[in-house]
Amino acid sequence: MDQYLKLAIDVLKSSHSIAVVGLSKNPGKSAHDIPQLLPQWGYDVVGVNPSATPAVGPIPVVASIADVPFAIDILNVFRPSSDTDAIIDDALARHATHGDVRCIWLQLGITSKQGAAKCAAAGVTYIDDTCIYVVQQYVK
Repeated sequence: MDQYLKLAIDVLKSSHSIAVVGLSKNPGKSAHDIPQLLPQWGYDVVGVNPSATPAVGPIPVVASIADVPFAIDILNVFRPSSDTDAIIDDALARHATHGDVRCIWLQLGITSKQGAAKCAAAGVTYIDDTCIYVVQQYVK
């Protein structure tokens, strides 16, 4: 088994809460459909999207990472790669003040120019270009 896949599986197995940045209101989009499955797999989930508050289906939504009302194990990002450096900066700021955000996970096709280095410096696990739905199939 690939070491990167093993890391991703281990992160999911040890996590209980996921904040989804870019949760979509639109059924049929990956950013909507995949997060809807996360509670079914036992995760506490909150969306982060200022234009989708107060909820998308059964998932509560807040305007910013700072507004997430519980400790974040995984920050799962469904935003374009061009947005990720700023999202990672916000997540690492929360990590510094709250001690949470154990992993920043960028969905399939999403990367960050500086993300891996910033996360490594902060002691936060970094996963990019990887679909949380696909990895969850190995966890079951």
